[in-house]
Amino acid sequence: MTDVDNRIIPVIKGKVQCLADKKEPVENCGFCVHSREFKVQNRFITSPALAYCTKCRVTEKVDFTKAEAVKCADWQGGGFHSITNIIS
Repeated sequence: MTDVDNRIIPVIKGKVQCLADKKEPVENCGFCVHSREFKVQNRFITSPALAYCTKCRVTEKVDFTKAEAVKCADWQGGGFHSITNIIS
């Protein structure tokens, strides 16, 4: 999946408009299988949800209180899906 396939969802008052009828706290995106990166102070940081990805192995911490946007790979419109359902 390329950046062209990712939606960039702005963070407004600590929430993202995950689906047309549902907002999620930005912190949830850190545990969502669809999140790819967080924009913090004009740079993109790889999502902590990718920590268990054998290709990414993310270890950098994201300050969700400063997040401006989320790159989201939810191209099917499924909404928030916790990574814990996959790794447990």
